[in-house]
Amino acid sequence: MVKKNKSSLRLKLSLFVIILFFAVSILSPLLPIHDPYRIDLESLKKPPDIQHPFGTDNKGRDMFARVVHGGKISIGVAIIAAFVSGMIGFIVGVTSGYFGGRFDAVMMSIVDFVLSFPSLLFAVAISVILPPGIYTVMIALSAVGWTSFARLIRSHVLTIKTMPFIDAAKAIGCGRLRILLLHIAPLCIPISLVMMGIKLGGFILTEATLSFLGLGAQPPVPTWGSMISANRAYVLAAPWMVIFPGLAISITAFCFNMAGESLKTRYEFDKNSRV
Repeated sequence: MVKKNKSSLRLKLSLFVIILFFAVSILSPLLPIHDPYRIDLESLKKPPDIQHPFGTDNKGRDMFARVVHGGKISIGVAIIAAFVSGMIGFIVGVTSGYFGGRFDAVMMSIVDFVLSFPSLLFAVAISVILPPGIYTVMIALSAVGWTSFARLIRSHVLTIKTMPFIDAAKAIGCGRLRILLLHIAPLCIPISLVMMGIKLGGFILTEATLSFLGLGAQPPVPTWGSMISANRAYVLAAPWMVIFPGLAISITAFCFNMAGESLKTRYEFDKNSRV
């Protein structure tokens, strides 16, 4: 019980920080902060002060406003990519595990083929082939992330379909599609949500990497990775231009990882309790 309480507290704290970051980013047009795109040649590379809490960049733009605005893109892209990859992996894993046979062999061969490539290099390759932009990053993250969902859910389905209640459903005349949709798929949703929470932290870092390489949202649209890339030449003369976007990436990725691990601990606790 103590372990569950600790994981619940970590989950609440991490979700609070994530929701706070995302809410401030979404509501940034309504908040009394500077325009993230406004160039002020009289305020070039100003250190943090009351007027500019995070300082300004090499074009005089307010870093606080750009970090806040960039959070909407960075977090939003990671959440959408996690949802899309989770849905693809869920469908592939459930159907592959339940129907088995040749279909399962083909699908798992595709999964193994995708997993044979380093995930970051695969995402970079996709981003290079397609025009750079936010949607390209979403496609790259989804293409890289769905395989781990598929493998995990498939193994879960292989366990579920040997349980007595599946045999009972078959005995009373339930069809294969009914068993799949009403008896097996709902039991895979919790573990899919846990996996989604774990993957979000990695998606934040991958999105930042792609933006750093210039493959994400294009200037002047701010993302945390692109801000670090654009300002890395001033890391010694004006370190705040790199530190604050870097902290935003680190804190958000850490909170997503902590939320994912807390969900995993909670799921394992509830699973063992039912057993």
